[in-house]
Amino acid sequence: MASVKVYDQTKVETGEIELAPEIFQVEVKPEILHLVTRAQLAKKRAGTHMAKTRAFVSGGGSKPWKQKGTGRARSGSNRSPVWRGGAIVFGPTPRNYEFKVNSKVRQLALRMALSSKLFDDCLLVVNTINLPEAKTKHFDQVCHNLELTDALFVLPEEDVLLQRSARNIPNIKLITCEQISVLEVLRYKNLVLLEGSVAALNQRFAPKEA
Repeated sequence: MASVKVYDQTKVETGEIELAPEIFQVEVKPEILHLVTRAQLAKKRAGTHMAKTRAFVSGGGSKPWKQKGTGRARSGSNRSPVWRGGAIVFGPTPRNYEFKVNSKVRQLALRMALSSKLFDDCLLVVNTINLPEAKTKHFDQVCHNLELTDALFVLPEEDVLLQRSARNIPNIKLITCEQISVLEVLRYKNLVLLEGSVAALNQRFAPKEA
């Protein structure tokens, strides 16, 4: 079982905490992380792109000129793709980009993502963060104390004061344990877990006994 140091918001060591090996010491397989990340990005796509085919381009109707005798090429409609202002051939159409990934694979990928942060020494556990008021400068000072410029903070539960204080700081994001995902974990260089979040993650993602 991995043991990591716990710090306060001024980066003074306050103790240690044990991390469950089945969550934070899982062998990292890039192909699994890639699959789940791709699925999450695909789910975010609107898929509303569309180009006009002959059915949607205005014009057409009558034949531009007679079939023979003009010396010009045969033409049946000014909506033809070879005409300026005509239709598009094989253009994009609205579609759904989502594809299914098994829930066990998604949970495995999340445990791999959490483990990768520990292996890369980019995981920090903080006992708590207390601010006098919801001001960006206060949370920015916490980040400065913790020497963080690119980090994802995971809270055990919603904290409006902290979230309002951090929302305008570039490359810093706060989420709860319920909102954590592979994409969010991998997007930021550092992962900061509040001490209460460790127990919540253990409860949520520990493998179920058969």
